[in-house]
Amino acid sequence: MPRPNIILTGFMGTGKTTVGKILARHLGYGFVDTDERIQARSGKTIPEIFQEEGEAAFRCLEAAVARELAAGEGMVVATGGRMMLDPENAETLGRSGRVFCLQAAPEEILARVAGDAGAVRPLLEGGDPLARILALLKERAAGYARFPQVRTSGRTPEEVAGRILEACQADPAS
Repeated sequence: MPRPNIILTGFMGTGKTTVGKILARHLGYGFVDTDERIQARSGKTIPEIFQEEGEAAFRCLEAAVARELAAGEGMVVATGGRMMLDPENAETLGRSGRVFCLQAAPEEILARVAGDAGAVRPLLEGGDPLARILALLKERAAGYARFPQVRTSGRTPEEVAGRILEACQADPAS
């Protein structure tokens, strides 16, 4: 029996990695973070890829990882914040399972990423990070709205994972 993937998308700091690991554990699935896969494959951090090779090269790596993961099953995939905004990546990964978009209040996103020790967030460097988050969320709203939304603000990661599991059990075929 096939084991459809669960793909998590959404803005940085919404809980994709944390919730994804919980889901994978509950389901006995593997867990893949696409940004980590890209970094491992390239031997560079994402900021280094952008700086040395440019955004186009990074997007090519992202598309290759999307195709690779879509060929598998039994995985929970936490995507980079813009990966599923690309229609081809969304189509490719969407065929392999269910996609859920995690969302959080902008203030909570800021608090989460500020507390993420060691994480480099180039999109939020310089200026007012909350204003930058608000602008990016507005820019990405239509793309994220294509997927079922799961609010993470005010919920524990376990509660969020439970809601996703319930949604998968209620409609396992899609």
